[in-house]
Amino acid sequence: MQKSECHRGVQMRNRLTDNCDQRTSLSVQVKHGTPVQQSKSSSSTSSPESARKLHPRPSDKLNPKTINPFGEQPRTPSAFAAIYSKGGIPCRLVHGSVKHRLQWECPPEKLPFDPLLITLAEGLRETKHPYTFVSKEGFRELLLVTGAPEKAVPLLPRLIPVLKAALVHVDDGAFERGLDALVQLSAVVGPSLNDHLKHLLTSLSKRLRDKKFKEPITTALQKLEQHGGSGSLIIIKSKIPTYCSICC
Repeated sequence: MQKSECHRGVQMRNRLTDNCDQRTSLSVQVKHGTPVQQSKSSSSTSSPESARKLHPRPSDKLNPKTINPFGEQPRTPSAFAAIYSKGGIPCRLVHGSVKHRLQWECPPEKLPFDPLLITLAEGLRETKHPYTFVSKEGFRELLLVTGAPEKAVPLLPRLIPVLKAALVHVDDGAFERGLDALVQLSAVVGPSLNDHLKHLLTSLSKRLRDKKFKEPITTALQKLEQHGGSGSLIIIKSKIPTYCSICC
């Protein structure tokens, strides 16, 4: 009787010991992971992609575009494009079989030059259709209305920086539109442009180094002298000494 009870006691202690060993083994596996799990974890964290996600480079935060330099970036619409899309320009483009034209909502002579003329001048820097045509043709037609000199002269301090921005634009088309607009403006305001001319001649002087612009710029300078009188010649020669007067 005593032997059987002793034998049952030994078996019970053995089962308790085995259970304890199993719980200890499980706790160690949970804490440290199996060798296979450890290898997978180490390989996933050691890859360059995961390392960049865990520890992003400072340049990614300073310039997010560097994350994907080849991806297409959203283009913010220009001021002129935004105004045109909202109907802020009181004319629309009419596509003709031979050439395009503008159709005004009301006669241009009834429209206020401020801020329409300045807005059209800002559109000269556009590089996409129809903004290029609308801005160039709208600027030209607005300056042809009766009373244009009286309306345009007070706007010269605000118009000159806008025209200068077109003249320094890297796009050749924008420069050409700015040059044409400058000549058109000089024909309307005459000698009143002389006080502002020096701010524009530096840009023309730099473009003169390009052979393809030498002739159109020379012609434009002659028009500026013609419209501005003797006072304009002095200003032109001070900025572009190689210019030859039309009076020579």
